[in-house]
Amino acid sequence: MIRRLSSRDPEFLAALDALLAFDHATDATIEAAVAEILANVRNLGDAAVLDYTRRFDRLEVKAMAELELPSSALAAAFDGLPAAQRAALEAAAERIRRYHEKQKIDSWEYAEADGTRLGQQVTPLDRVGLYVPGGKAAYPSSVLMNALPAKVAGVKELIMVVPTPGGQKNDLVLAAAHLAGVDRVFTIGGAQAIAALAYGTQTIPQVDKIVGPGNAYVAAAKRRVFGVVGIDMVAGPSEVLVISDGSGNPEWTAIDLFAQAEHDELAQAILLSPDAGFLDEVAASIERLLPSMPRQEVIAASLQGRGALIQVTDLNEACVIANRIAPEHLELAVEDPRTLLTKIRHAGAIFLGHYCSESLGDYCAGPNHVLPTSRSARFSSPLGVYDFQKRTSIIEVSKAGAQALGPIAATLAHGEGLAAHARAAEVRLDS
Repeated sequence: MIRRLSSRDPEFLAALDALLAFDHATDATIEAAVAEILANVRNLGDAAVLDYTRRFDRLEVKAMAELELPSSALAAAFDGLPAAQRAALEAAAERIRRYHEKQKIDSWEYAEADGTRLGQQVTPLDRVGLYVPGGKAAYPSSVLMNALPAKVAGVKELIMVVPTPGGQKNDLVLAAAHLAGVDRVFTIGGAQAIAALAYGTQTIPQVDKIVGPGNAYVAAAKRRVFGVVGIDMVAGPSEVLVISDGSGNPEWTAIDLFAQAEHDELAQAILLSPDAGFLDEVAASIERLLPSMPRQEVIAASLQGRGALIQVTDLNEACVIANRIAPEHLELAVEDPRTLLTKIRHAGAIFLGHYCSESLGDYCAGPNHVLPTSRSARFSSPLGVYDFQKRTSIIEVSKAGAQALGPIAATLAHGEGLAAHARAAEVRLDS
């Protein structure tokens, strides 16, 4: 069901690298289709969006006005939820908002002795586009995780696009949009929605940044429009790495691996432990519990294709290997997780202790669930308020400051062969 590896094997690192490898090569057919869609929307605007919506989402619409949901529809979706769902959404939203409030940074300045002032001005993006999958896939949690940090950052307008194939709307998604304060919602999807947000149409205004998950066509479109607009990231398959000292419940660990594997067949779930007996117990729990899982076929394919139970020499080695993997989610399922925390340098999110399942982070703990994948945690961070803010340098030089800085700038400019740069500094010198 799931491969077993040992760090003592001479070929272990090669086997680990092969396990982690993921082919990011794009499908030529998808790329060609996306390129055509982007070009058509850029050139034709609303007309192309309407055409693609009729073709791909099977919606017989004649005007863009039919594709925009009024705020009253979002409010009605929220009010119509069962009480338990409404309360869960509200509780999750409050925790997510409270956590992201801590990420806000203010503008700052300082003065030097000669009166020169230097600083940084922090301003929010004007307009952000949020892509939300629709149809069978419905992710209200993604609406909260993407929209709330933008609103906390002070983004003036948040535009959500969500496909509704055959007219199928998801009330939880619309309710989450209402709760998060999304300003406008259009029922469009696919590469055409990304194009509309990136280039603007007669109805949909151009945004500054696009965030949110989508299928291969959406991911390809986001890659292609980057530079015209910003994007959050190009995400790979979801991942979890569990480090265990053998003190936990093997069934809990098996279920945690399942929780990641059920995303899709390419998701990755790995367990590191120095306790061979615990690995045996987890393997047995996987075999016993899998038949009870509704998505057992997806889980089985994921565990067989990209999962592993790995025996390590000790917990220190487990941390070294974890830093090499740089996982999206890292569970420190040990008796004293804080002793390992400082040894972890690369992970999207770290979950401490036996009671902290990764699913709590996905939905309601507070930190963002949009995390770097495919080892990009080595250089990337979770989505946050800082992704919706810009930092602008402020420079105010006094006359005295110009006398001190001018010769330095002029010398360096002459060294680079840029005489006008040097002269611009020199003309401000008293002598």
